[in-house]
Amino acid sequence: MDSDKLKYDDHRIPVPQEFEAIFSHFYFAENKTKTTITKTLLPSFQTIMVFSFGPAAFLISKQKKKIEIGKCIVLGPIKSAFEYGIPQNSSILVANFKDDSFYRFFGKTVLSNDLPIHPDEALNENCFTYIWTQLNCINCVQEKVAYIINFCRPYLNSQNATSKLLANFKSSAINPIKSIAAKEQQSERNIQLIHKKHFGFSAKEITRYHRFLKTIKLIQQINLSNEKINWFKIIDQCGYYDQSQLIHDFQYFIGLSPRNYLKFQRDICQPIDQ
Repeated sequence: MDSDKLKYDDHRIPVPQEFEAIFSHFYFAENKTKTTITKTLLPSFQTIMVFSFGPAAFLISKQKKKIEIGKCIVLGPIKSAFEYGIPQNSSILVANFKDDSFYRFFGKTVLSNDLPIHPDEALNENCFTYIWTQLNCINCVQEKVAYIINFCRPYLNSQNATSKLLANFKSSAINPIKSIAAKEQQSERNIQLIHKKHFGFSAKEITRYHRFLKTIKLIQQINLSNEKINWFKIIDQCGYYDQSQLIHDFQYFIGLSPRNYLKFQRDICQPIDQ
């Protein structure tokens, strides 16, 4: 076999403009090497649906338990990093749901501290096993994505008006809960409950995550071969109180110290820009 065929390939696949409010992107990975490839997925606060083809891909839980994906699983919102493995001659296709789109599709959210579930159980219909069978017969990745998108059309419910305001709220200087509560003449508690119900996480959680994500992006912009990281500058730019708070967020989201993150970032799958 040619050496260029013995490789690991992974890439993101954009979605049609019509579905940009539903999926942030699709992700495809295929392992043609002779060994199992293990990666770490950073938190994205998105719910993901994973289709596995060939020998079963797997996840490693927080308790270090190996969970085989089988044909298809749903997991999320992804609030902390976890490891996943793709065996030889295996591939995965991942749909990344955006904002409240998983709730619009399934009418519920999945809690990230639960084990992955099969989407047939979430939808109460025996259809995703059938979808996997159809996808398994399609060789072109783009055609697989198109098949999934076409399947989604009749299942999508209209977006809740308050959820739409929350999803489109862009200001980082204003509290979205207080702002939307005043605009909608509702209590802040009610807006908080809607956010948690439709998105699967609180506004406070996502604000903390965006601060951490900003930190990761700043680190990635630094050429580590030519300069050292000025951690105090990053603490100031990202709005941390002190170094201990920065370290605490790294431990909370990815289970690594900032310095250890630098050592292992080559094996870490980055989330989509938000």
